[in-house]
Amino acid sequence: MEILGHRCGIMGSMEGYNISSVDFTFMGLFNRKDISGLLFAIISTIFFTALIANGVMIFLICTDSRLHIPMYFLLSHLSFIDMMYISTIVPKMLMDFLLDQRTISFVGCTAQHFLYLTLVGAEIFLLGLMDYDCYVAFCNPLHYPILMSRRGCWMIIAGSWFGASLDGFLLTPITMSFPFCSSWEINRFFCEAPAVLRLACADTGLYETVMYVCCVLMLLIPFSVVIASYAQILTTVHRMSSVEGRKKAFATCSSHMTVVTLFYGAAMYTYMLPHSYHRPEQDKVFSVFYTIPTPMLNPLIYSLRNKDVTGAMKRALGRFKGKQRVSGDTF
Repeated sequence: MEILGHRCGIMGSMEGYNISSVDFTFMGLFNRKDISGLLFAIISTIFFTALIANGVMIFLICTDSRLHIPMYFLLSHLSFIDMMYISTIVPKMLMDFLLDQRTISFVGCTAQHFLYLTLVGAEIFLLGLMDYDCYVAFCNPLHYPILMSRRGCWMIIAGSWFGASLDGFLLTPITMSFPFCSSWEINRFFCEAPAVLRLACADTGLYETVMYVCCVLMLLIPFSVVIASYAQILTTVHRMSSVEGRKKAFATCSSHMTVVTLFYGAAMYTYMLPHSYHRPEQDKVFSVFYTIPTPMLNPLIYSLRNKDVTGAMKRALGRFKGKQRVSGDTF
């Protein structure tokens, strides 16, 4: 009763001013002073590596005609999402550490929440649909040109963005419309829905149930597609007569599955596990897994290890050196 009275008193005091003028405060990831510098260096390295790797992927796929096939078309969009995704969260976190200022305005938190939900949703859908492309290439190669036509690829992209945007436009206004009358301290390093909802003093039970159902559909359906696709792919690969081909396919599938499991598994922990199993410090760690390393690992595992991509990179470097020689000769 004392807590309820205190909260109601705060709500009463909030009626006199605009909620959009209030700032949230992040508890942050760098709580331990002894290792905060090391964490800052690691996350900065991951951030810039992710930007460079994904930028290189987009450039190579756009400029090299040999990569103008469905798989790389989808990978270029995945790289674009990863660049936007990591840029929504990490720069603010690093600046907060440098300036020792962990506040974010209500409007800024709303914008970050919307962009984060939309981009993570787009990645969830696209990863699932990309594995369908892999499944068709391995298990039904004769029908690949029909099933993965340019129109089919654009439908995959459009479907991913539509589902993700719907999630962002529906959940963000509801999440940010609750009365916040707690300490205004978000126990995260960005405006993540579960942490923001903990600050609400209204009953969020029904909304959390709806959000839980949405997350189950968004995560379990694509993840089930991924598991089913890889099960079929591995069965097909196992029947291959070439031992070298089997090893190569298994190595590729295992690295892909590592990234997918890391991404989906961390998201499932955050959004599908009951509240009683959550611990603040563990929640932060799992949030890190699907927001920071994944955008860096995707281009490294999906593409830059690929011979087609390394070949495209050598050709691009060759063209660049050729232009340098020509420009040098003109002087």
